[in-house]
Amino acid sequence: MTTPSTAAGTGLPEQTRPGAHSTDGSALPAAPAELVERPGPCLPGWTAGLTLTAATGGIVWLLWRAGVLPAEIDGRTLLPPPPGGGSASGLWSGILLLAAVAAFAAGGLTRGRNGSVWVLTRHGAYQGTVRRTGLIWISPLLTRRRLDVALRHWRSRPIDAVDANGTPLQISVLLVWRVRDTAKAAFAVDDYDRFLREQVEAAVALAVSRHPADDFRGAAPTLRDSERLGDHLTRLIAADQRPVGIEVFSATPVRLDYAPEVAAAMRRAQIAALDAKHRRAVLDDVLATVAETVRGITERGLVQLDDYERKALVRDLTVALSTTTLPKK
Repeated sequence: MTTPSTAAGTGLPEQTRPGAHSTDGSALPAAPAELVERPGPCLPGWTAGLTLTAATGGIVWLLWRAGVLPAEIDGRTLLPPPPGGGSASGLWSGILLLAAVAAFAAGGLTRGRNGSVWVLTRHGAYQGTVRRTGLIWISPLLTRRRLDVALRHWRSRPIDAVDANGTPLQISVLLVWRVRDTAKAAFAVDDYDRFLREQVEAAVALAVSRHPADDFRGAAPTLRDSERLGDHLTRLIAADQRPVGIEVFSATPVRLDYAPEVAAAMRRAQIAALDAKHRRAVLDDVLATVAETVRGITERGLVQLDDYERKALVRDLTVALSTTTLPKK
């Protein structure tokens, strides 16, 4: 399993946050306290555009002064002859300098998009995060990495797990999440997406082991309560992802099945349990009807019954009603 590591190039040692634990109960390494998202250096794109325009204009003017630009094309005069004076070396030095300025201005132009940010580094060290949208300018001396911070959802493949009774299960989970702290997500782990997926599998294995998938004998909590199981999974996964800058909104079980090797046997047990529950419900209704009938006869004084006759009446009514209401196997 991928675990949080020291941020590359930061020179900061890993620290363990008191009270932070992974899904298996062990201490969860936390990102360095200094590794927190902060605004990165950038300028509005129009400033770089003005600089690029001015540098280009200066280059054209110096080329004209140097006599490089043609004065006529097809007999048409385009430019007046350049004035004399000025050393050629000085003109070409100015051209090279302005060309470097223009290249520097053009090389930093980029576009910020909704739902994504630029994470900036220099020699592997974190320099900040740019969340601005539209045309912006970022120094070409900084390395850029685009990071997706939009709300995302991921449906897992069927995850193998075992319930409290030791019965093998397969569970699929729908996870809704996003990157909240880009510095931690980029540097606290090698691959935050892989780390998230593996922690989801660990959380599912832990949460599923707390309760049985089905309770055929009573009304104890089971894994069929999707809301309870989803809340438990959300808390487990959110606690594990917080140190690496990921915010988890919900983890919902969307599919819970028995493993193929036990599915047929457990399906028969489910059907038998449902049949038994239905028969108990029908029998309870029959007994309630018999009791109400006998009580009505007695209260109205229709007949006088001794204990033997009362028992016989109860038996006959129970047999008659059970024959017509209880399902046949």
